[in-house]
Amino acid sequence: MIVVDSSVLSLVYRREWVGLRPAVVEAFEELVRANAALAIPGIVLQEVLAGVRIESKFLALRSALLSFPILPASAEEHVLAAEISTSCGRSGIAASAVDCLIAAQTMACNGRLWTLDCDFAAIARGSRLKFFRPA
Repeated sequence: MIVVDSSVLSLVYRREWVGLRPAVVEAFEELVRANAALAIPGIVLQEVLAGVRIESKFLALRSALLSFPILPASAEEHVLAAEISTSCGRSGIAASAVDCLIAAQTMACNGRLWTLDCDFAAIARGSRLKFFRPA
């Protein structure tokens, strides 16, 4: 399963492109056409929807995002996120609670995280987080 982070979804859905579209957008659309197993953590859904001020855009974005499976965070995943945060802290790595939760959810479903956020590279050094990189 490919777990999609807010950095990718924001690029795909919250930006309007004129002319050449980024390779990430093309890769995302190709995966959707291929019915690839994509999922969105609940907190990522919240992050991407937050701040959309125009109701019609909010509703359209919500509809698009809810067409994908949403991963709710279990108690065990919250505990794993805390363990990841503690491990990062011991290594001198600053990792946000949200990023630790996204990493925990990705690991819990044996998925690969698709992100453009370099903060996850530091988290991966102290965990078994794996990444998806489009071809």
